[in-house]
Amino acid sequence: MNQKLTIALVAHDHRKADMIEWAVYNAEFLSHHHLVCTGTTGSLVKSALEEAGYCPDIECMNSGPMGGDAEIAALVVRNEIDLAVFLIDDLNPQPHEADIQMLLRQCRVHNTPIACNLASADLMISSRLLGSESYHPKEQQYVDFTRC
Repeated sequence: MNQKLTIALVAHDHRKADMIEWAVYNAEFLSHHHLVCTGTTGSLVKSALEEAGYCPDIECMNSGPMGGDAEIAALVVRNEIDLAVFLIDDLNPQPHEADIQMLLRQCRVHNTPIACNLASADLMISSRLLGSESYHPKEQQYVDFTRC
């Protein structure tokens, strides 16, 4: 893979430790790509990767509750995100639930791969298709079958 990808990393508070562990485990892969993160997650990932001896290319948005999820959703809409890893805390309510749902929806609408758990993230970054110059995801077609 020669293509530099833009990968979004987002983790709720109770999932940040998982994100840090995952990022350090995958530091060699991630160090070759541009990472876009929500605020606190980005700061923690950057520190952990630097401590592991890497110089990550990380861009931090606002924290999720302050609009970071919405900022990343806007990047998805502009097709500037190649992969998103969003470790969601499904066991605790989030004050910015609307932004969370918007980010998930925009990934679905714009056919952007999104992993919401560690197993999916591992499978996606290890896929031979990710970053392949020969693979181009098909643009989704939304046909209104109710007009037939």
